[in-house]
Amino acid sequence: MSRIGKLPIAVPDGVKVFLEGGSVRVEGPKGKLKTEIPPSIQVKMEGTHVRVSRETEERQIKALHGLTRKLIANMVEGVSRGFSRVLEINGVGYRAEAKGTELHMTLGFSHPVVFPLPPGVTAAVERQIIITLHSADKEILGKTAAVIRDLRPPEPYKGKGIKYREEVIQRKAGKAVGAAGSS
Repeated sequence: MSRIGKLPIAVPDGVKVFLEGGSVRVEGPKGKLKTEIPPSIQVKMEGTHVRVSRETEERQIKALHGLTRKLIANMVEGVSRGFSRVLEINGVGYRAEAKGTELHMTLGFSHPVVFPLPPGVTAAVERQIIITLHSADKEILGKTAAVIRDLRPPEPYKGKGIKYREEVIQRKAGKAVGAAGSS
């Protein structure tokens, strides 16, 4: 059995799990999420736990077993506590501002960048350089953070750009000016 797939998923108070044919729907205080279940995977409610099992021992089905269990566990955690991702902006004059469902950023281009947030994702900006994204859906949150980071990825010489808070930028030395270059 899959080590991840065989673990039961604890459903906290206030979260409801609905099994509907080939899909699972989870509702909680932070929102509602739904995912499709592969045909050879079974999902069962056992009291306050959800169990995921598989029909066969094929390699592909084993992989889907662990994946399905983790997707459902992320949905349960997302609707109960939610997920967040923190981005930092480095660079002189680089800043961000949250206005409703949009992020307005100045990133060294000749124009300001207006980024519309997808439904279900909210943003908070601290000190104009720290962007905190919140969502119940971990997948949409990760994609949104990646797209924002790709607007101005960090460069290795001065570290200017948008990076994840936990990301470490490998810095490079600049041009070395020496006696060999002058004539």
